[in-house]
Amino acid sequence: MRSIPSLLHGDTPLDEVAADLRLRDWTTLDIDPGHALLVAAATEARAHQAIVRLRPASTGRDAGIRLAGMRGDDTLWLDAPACGGAARDLLAALDGLREGLNRRLTLGLASVEAHFAHYPVGAGYARHVDGFRSDDARVLSLVLYLNRDWPADAGGALRLHLRDGPRDIAPMQGRMVIFLSADVEHEVMPATLPRYSVAAWFRQRPRPA
Repeated sequence: MRSIPSLLHGDTPLDEVAADLRLRDWTTLDIDPGHALLVAAATEARAHQAIVRLRPASTGRDAGIRLAGMRGDDTLWLDAPACGGAARDLLAALDGLREGLNRRLTLGLASVEAHFAHYPVGAGYARHVDGFRSDDARVLSLVLYLNRDWPADAGGALRLHLRDGPRDIAPMQGRMVIFLSADVEHEVMPATLPRYSVAAWFRQRPRPA
């Protein structure tokens, strides 16, 4: 049986993540930027972008709708047939993280969806929340950055709009941000360099109509 790769070692980081989410609706932690899975995922994301497999992302629930000025990223879902081993391993690791958080938070997290994202120079994503009014399946949002040696003056932060004011999080490789999908407004600030990340959502089963 193939083992599931892990991004976090031991129970303590997950306990701390769960405690933060209970207390303040969001958390951030840093994974070793040299972690083999992160390095492989970053390499794969750049390879897909080089041959134009990442395509312009749509906005909202209707595929193909890209509102001018709303978002400027290109994406590729990790379970797409074109994806390779690093994407599959990363998706498995995220699913293991989902299971660990679900045991601690009992949020009914039943599945994970995730994609590579590439933001060209100057591109961003306007302020929004990840939950849809007509669909509450997304419970937790996660962003994992894949940018080694990111300069402090390059911009590109994830800006969380929190109860105590905005908080900017730099897109450094290994930095992971998790927050409540329906409650935390956020935006992606433009950068002077292209940048890569993985965006993921831990989902609950659809509720009966």
